[in-house]
Amino acid sequence: MTRNEVTELVITQKLRKNLKWPQLAKEIGLSKEWTTAALLGQMTLNAEQAAKIGAMLDLPAEAVEQLQVVPYKGSLPTAVPADPLIYRFYELVNVYGTTFKTLIHEEFGDGIMSAIDFNMDIQREPDPKGDRVRIVMSGKFLPYKTY
Repeated sequence: MTRNEVTELVITQKLRKNLKWPQLAKEIGLSKEWTTAALLGQMTLNAEQAAKIGAMLDLPAEAVEQLQVVPYKGSLPTAVPADPLIYRFYELVNVYGTTFKTLIHEEFGDGIMSAIDFNMDIQREPDPKGDRVRIVMSGKFLPYKTY
């Protein structure tokens, strides 16, 4: 069973059992954002977490094992994403990327924001003109070192 097949099975079982990502996250005690990334094949679960998810989703032992394998990260099939929602993030970085970079460098110096030591929170923000998507990302600043 490949990791992609496990991801497809996770999604299928989640739908069949009428579960939501936050319910799965609560079972293993982690955020819905990290848990979703893990179950979509981008993070690694430990044995206890994989067993709990496997039980909730009635996954075969082989799938539970695959949830514990370090994945090949990066899930987009093309350089420019075709999915409209994902494309908007691509567009966001294209339009505001230099702004992010300039302001981060001015505030912190020469370095990057970690996507490893990283937190994310996605929430619905009610608005009379139409609900908004609120995404907060927090990554450790990693300065470039001289040597």
